[in-house]
Amino acid sequence: MKKLILIAALALGVTAAQAQVTVQGSKFTDNWSLGVKAGMTTPVKNHAFIGCARGLAGFELKKQITPTFGLGADVEFTFNTSSWFENQVKSWNMVDHQYVGVFGSINLMNAFAGYKGAPRAFEMELTAGTGWLHAYNPSKSIPGGWDGNTWANKVGLNFNFNLGAEKAWTVGVKPAILWNMGSGKMFNQSHINGLSAQYNANRAAFELTAGLTYHFKNSNGTHSFVVARLYDQAEVDGLNAQINSLRNDLENCNANNASLQAKVNNLQAELDACNRRPAVVKEVVKNLNNVRYVFFRQGSSVIQENQKPNLELIANSVAENEGSTVTIEGYASPEGSKAFNQRLSERRAEAVKKALVSKYNISADAIATEGKGVGDIFNAPSWNRMAKCTVNVK
Repeated sequence: MKKLILIAALALGVTAAQAQVTVQGSKFTDNWSLGVKAGMTTPVKNHAFIGCARGLAGFELKKQITPTFGLGADVEFTFNTSSWFENQVKSWNMVDHQYVGVFGSINLMNAFAGYKGAPRAFEMELTAGTGWLHAYNPSKSIPGGWDGNTWANKVGLNFNFNLGAEKAWTVGVKPAILWNMGSGKMFNQSHINGLSAQYNANRAAFELTAGLTYHFKNSNGTHSFVVARLYDQAEVDGLNAQINSLRNDLENCNANNASLQAKVNNLQAELDACNRRPAVVKEVVKNLNNVRYVFFRQGSSVIQENQKPNLELIANSVAENEGSTVTIEGYASPEGSKAFNQRLSERRAEAVKKALVSKYNISADAIATEGKGVGDIFNAPSWNRMAKCTVNVK
């Protein structure tokens, strides 16, 4: 018993030291796990190891205090498949023994190699616990039957295989020894008077179980502890210097912002003054005689006879103004596709240019043409089937 106390004290010291320097604190609701297990149990001595083995099943609820040290509760049931009594009389219950206890665990990998921020793929745990061992009416040979209660201690070694990237699931193989701390043989309570508790192989049972454990998700978003980011004084001083520098930059920015705001206010005042001035209206009179329109039939670029007077006016204006040029813009009404109307507007402008060159001897170099596609000069779409001719007088 003294050895167990010393081991527990050493484990608490190791885990307390690691908790101070390696991992962040966690909430009470963090680092809980629930596991189920099944296997066999058999007396260590005085019975056939395999022949007297019987089934065992149970579950564990555990809270990991640090990456190394955990506390939990353990519930186990044994199934009446063989007799452990001298007269070999079986109990009449299917489940004839129950163990309910608490335990502490030490993760040996983390205790000796340190915690690296996530559980390893393979880990070993040392467990030790104590609890209540109960027998349900174990024999038909005793009139009325009887229930047995005793104190029991258990020590085990878990071989854990943590699965997946998040290590949320653990498959474990769990050998253990359970001691009946009452007197007499394993679960026979008929000779308990006057005998003290002791660790005796005659009152011990060996357990071998396999289990599956789920580790619930923590507030940090993982299923395990998170390694704390520790800073030395030099890093703290460096961060403080950066903070002070950023504060100075902020003050300078505020000063610049005030200056810029003053400029904005001055510009706004000038704009307001400008808006208050009376508007100066200049009358621009265009010489409409210099702009003529040649209209076309729908889908056509042929100049009709009734449009030739407009051509003559353009030719006369060019003749009267030496060095003048002509700009011809062709347009189309919205019927037809965009590509068709673009080509049609170009043909109309070229038709007017060709007529001015061939019939009125105006230099082709003095005439510029451009197809504008669908026009919107006039409200009526049919009026936009035309070429706009502008005489540019020097």
